[in-house]
Amino acid sequence: MMISLRFLVLGAAGMLVASPVIGQRPDNQILPRSIELQQQGEAQLAAGKLMEAGNLLETSVAVDPRNRSAFVDLARVAKQQKLFGKAIKLANEALELEPNDLDAIEVQGEAMVELGAIPRAKENLAKLQKLCAANCRQVASLSASISRGPAVASVTPPDGPKKD
Repeated sequence: MMISLRFLVLGAAGMLVASPVIGQRPDNQILPRSIELQQQGEAQLAAGKLMEAGNLLETSVAVDPRNRSAFVDLARVAKQQKLFGKAIKLANEALELEPNDLDAIEVQGEAMVELGAIPRAKENLAKLQKLCAANCRQVASLSASISRGPAVASVTPPDGPKKD
């Protein structure tokens, strides 16, 4: 009697734990509000309004943390703000959701170039070339970034202290 009561309690607990999982949405169904906010953020990014774009995209990710395109767009915003470490981290968030996301690999590689991590950027380029057989804009863009090198390193330092 005691053993069957334990099994009954364990079975009931198992049903309670499993029931929320049954009602969850599949990973490929992003909430429409998140997509709407992302599109608004993309428009702000295209207009050069980085702060507004970042706010909208962060809200998009908060609404639905599975929106990997919003993570990629946030990485683009961070890259344009010269926050290359943040751009790499945000691209990693997208790559955790989809390891073969071409845009995330590209943005991450470009941010690595700007930090001077050329060997790691070349690893991203090799991965892109493997995933994208022919005429891939991500391959062309990352390849051009690697060829150009980091923009930060190309800035010449001032000629010493200013004299009044």
